[in-house]
Amino acid sequence: MYYRKLGNTGLMISEIGFGTIPVLQGSVPVLPEYFNLEEEEALAVMEHGFSLGCNLFDTAIVPEYGDAEVKLGKFAERVGRERIIISDKARFYDGNEMYQAVECSCETMGTTPDIYFVHQVDGEHEDEVFRKGGALDALTELKGEGKIRFTGIASHYYDTLLRGAMDERVDVLQGSGNLLERGMLDRMREERQFREKGLLINKVYAAGLLPARFPVRTLIGSVLAYPVSGVLIGLGTIEQIDAAMDWDVKKETGELLSFDEVLTVLEREYAPIPCDRCQRCICPHGTEIHTLFRQYQYFFLGKDYWALKKMGLGIAKSAAYCRKCTRMSCLEMCPKKIRIPDEMQKLERLVNAHPIVRKEE
Repeated sequence: MYYRKLGNTGLMISEIGFGTIPVLQGSVPVLPEYFNLEEEEALAVMEHGFSLGCNLFDTAIVPEYGDAEVKLGKFAERVGRERIIISDKARFYDGNEMYQAVECSCETMGTTPDIYFVHQVDGEHEDEVFRKGGALDALTELKGEGKIRFTGIASHYYDTLLRGAMDERVDVLQGSGNLLERGMLDRMREERQFREKGLLINKVYAAGLLPARFPVRTLIGSVLAYPVSGVLIGLGTIEQIDAAMDWDVKKETGELLSFDEVLTVLEREYAPIPCDRCQRCICPHGTEIHTLFRQYQYFFLGKDYWALKKMGLGIAKSAAYCRKCTRMSCLEMCPKKIRIPDEMQKLERLVNAHPIVRKEE
């Protein structure tokens, strides 16, 4: 295992961090696929990762990740709390709610987290998080009280992460990216503010869809080729850990397949939209174009029902806006020169071709 600096925190973390979603149990509607491990099996899986040099373990508050936080606390006690780094998070944007969430996490785990993130911050809640008395202020206060060591912002949105990178209260950022969805990683590499923060990347496997098409070592090594602190991989079996933490992964670092090469592989199965989710395509009507394109890709990569459900929530309005729009500013913003209005109509036809989903919505 190799290690990298986590920004200016003074921590050295394993390049591959252990995501604990797959070891949880419980009813978690937003996480329909996990391994549902019993406690002893879960602890054994985490211990195996630790034995291979992993020292960063990422979790979330109980309502979000089932009992993963509970299991991580027991694992920390078993191997020695001082020997691992715990990253935790909660989806609360108000300061009072976040303060209570952290206290709840500390009680659940029986220890204090090293890093605590405001989880999944988006444009709708961004101002609430960053304002005076918001969740970030609460984390800063908790840091001062010694209940956490470092503060964090986790988001799938570039603009939100950039705001975090420019805020002195933020120590660590958590974003997403992979071999296909690399646009945000490309932008962060060019923006110097990100170099001052610890930067963790999740969704390296694209919800588990890419390993069926690319070697795991290529997926991980390609993200580690960027100036990031480490990657977070959801791990639920010994076999998955061995594949992710294979020492040969280090030999692949820096060998980044071109975007066109990735598309060529996917073209064996379907006609991919050449979108890397750079998030530059700002729609005047509020459509998240890159998110809809992601759902299209995921439909053909294997998460068909989930993707259709997501697309069906707003594609009719979005496609209608495209048909009427005369500004077409998104076309000028897209570096890939995607014919966005045409693709939007294609997405609408895809959803309309599946009446079960349309009926449910």
